[in-house]
Parts: sequence; C-alpha cells; structure tokens
Amino acid sequence: MIQVTYFQRRAYDSAFSVERVFSSVRNSLPPGIQSKVRVSRFTSRGVLRRLYNAVEAAFRQSHINHITGDVHYLANFLRREITVLTIHDCRSLHRLTGIRRQIVKLIWYTIPCRRTALITTISDFTRSELIACTGCSPENIRVIPDPVDRDFTPSSHAFNQACPTLLFIGIGSNKNLERTVSALRGIPCRLRIVGQPTAAQRAALEANGIHFSAKARLSDDQVVAAYGSCDLLLFPSLYEGFGLPIIEAQATGRAVITSNLCSMPEVAGQGAHFVDPLDVNSIREGVLKVIGDAPYRQRLIENGFRNVTRFSAETIAKQYVEIYEEIARTARGNSRYRPKA
Repeated sequence: MIQVTYFQRRAYDSAFSVERVFSSVRNSLPPGIQSKVRVSRFTSRGVLRRLYNAVEAAFRQSHINHITGDVHYLANFLRREITVLTIHDCRSLHRLTGIRRQIVKLIWYTIPCRRTALITTISDFTRSELIACTGCSPENIRVIPDPVDRDFTPSSHAFNQACPTLLFIGIGSNKNLERTVSALRGIPCRLRIVGQPTAAQRAALEANGIHFSAKARLSDDQVVAAYGSCDLLLFPSLYEGFGLPIIEAQATGRAVITSNLCSMPEVAGQGAHFVDPLDVNSIREGVLKVIGDAPYRQRLIENGFRNVTRFSAETIAKQYVEIYEEIARTARGNSRYRPKA
C-alpha cells in the first residue's frame, strides 16, 4: 500500500480548476494507492501565511508527497526524495518584472524544482517553458496532462444557427475578452460568460451591442450544464498551461474555437478551429466559419470526441501511479527513508 498526500492550495473564490483535476485523479486511483488531501490553512498571500502553510505541510507528510500546484514553495519544507511537484504554467514569470520576478522565480520555481524527486507538467508547452525559465533538468520532468472529469459526457443539442450561444470561460487578462467582444460585434449570438466581468468589460460588451449573461462561482453541476446548453466554446486565450475547457467541451460534443499558440493546439488536436487571438478579424472569421459551415462544425465535434479519449481520468491516474511507484521503490532503497503510517 502506498499512501499519497495531496497538498492543495486554499483556493480563491473563483479558482477551483486544480482541485477539480486532482479530484478526478484520486477518484480513479487503484486500491493499492491510498490518498489524503491536505489543504493549506491560508490562501497564498503574504510571507507569514505562506511560511505557516509550509511549516504545517512538513508535519503532514506521508509515503509520497504530491504538491498539486500553485503552492510550489511547500517543497522547500518537504522531503525531497518522496515529493512530486506538479507545475501548471509559468504565467507569473511573464506578468512580473524586476526584483519581484526574481524572488518569485527563485521561491516558486528554481528551488522547488531542485527540492523534489520528480516534476510533472500538464503539457509539453509548460515543460519547455519551465526548462527555459529555470534551467531545470529535462530528465527530471514528466508530462502528464489534465484529465477530463467523468461528469462531462456527450449531450445532444440542436445547434441554433440563427443565434447561437457561445460559452466563454474566465474573465482574466489572458482570457482575451476585450478582443472577443470586438470580434463579435454585429454577429447574432449570445455570449455566456463564466466569471464576473469588470466594469470596463461590461462597458465594452454593452458598447458593442453584445447580448450576454455572466455568472461566477458556478458549482460543478452548473459548469457541466453550461457546456450542455451552449452551441460552441469560444476560447481564444492568450496564455494557457493546458486549457481544460477545450477537452470539457469536446467531451460534451461541442465545437471548439481556440487559439493557435501556447498549449492549445497540443491539447485540442484536430478537434478545434484555431484562430490568432491577437487578431480581432481572425477571431471573427473563426466564429462565422464554425457557425455557418455545418459539415465543418460536425467534423470538429467528431474529431473532438476522438481527441478527448487521450485525457480520460483512468489514463491520467495510471500515469501518476507509475510515478508514485517509481519514487516509492527508490525511497525504499534509501536507508534514511522511514515512511509514516
């Protein structure tokens, strides 16, 4: 029996994607793997709160420690030879500058990468970025994608060509809502936004005559329902370490429009129409193409169903189990290793 402790962040109000991913993984683990979830006491803000989280983690270790993301610094207080660190993206290193960027790079990436037995990334794109940003050894990094939750299953839906509902996930700066709004001007459609737009974003939506609805803090059931009731997913993001909405939409049987950069082509395979997210005309032309060309839209849906089989929870869990077993074998050969019950 191998006991794995999953270290999770204290999630912010609108951030639950990491938690959903690893809930799917844990639900698909075989009987030989026993799991525990340890959520940090505090959200990751401020030096003292982060220090408390890290010290607390040191007293919660088991046979295998798995830091599931966003609290990489916990690795600095855990036993190196039994710790796995999952890194979802390097976006913070693109947003920050100067001394703050150097501090984050050191504490969130460089030191934790050296303080873990193995690192996993959720895409080849993130792996390449991590190596470029930190100089981390490529041999120490394994790519294990995010799984699609079992709740996302094929859902029949008559496409509303006259006025389709376009699902748009997220309102952060990388989600590219402002360009999307400009691209949709004059196109008969409804934009359903998951998230609460800022005052400036609402003003842009209204100025461009976009019919929209917006709701934040959706339950898991409400997220699934949002995919089932939409006509297509519009996801022209500027940056993603993976792009979970892509495979959620594909599993539901919805056409996907997404970006031609970062991890998105890698994740979507042949099951999406790709646009240049920096080009308003490219986004607009993509939307018009998918709405107006029914045979093409159907091909995207069929390709999406084939693509999403790569991301079943059982397949992804098996890949993590292989890592846990590898680390457990190595640790047992270390005379200093004394697993806790």
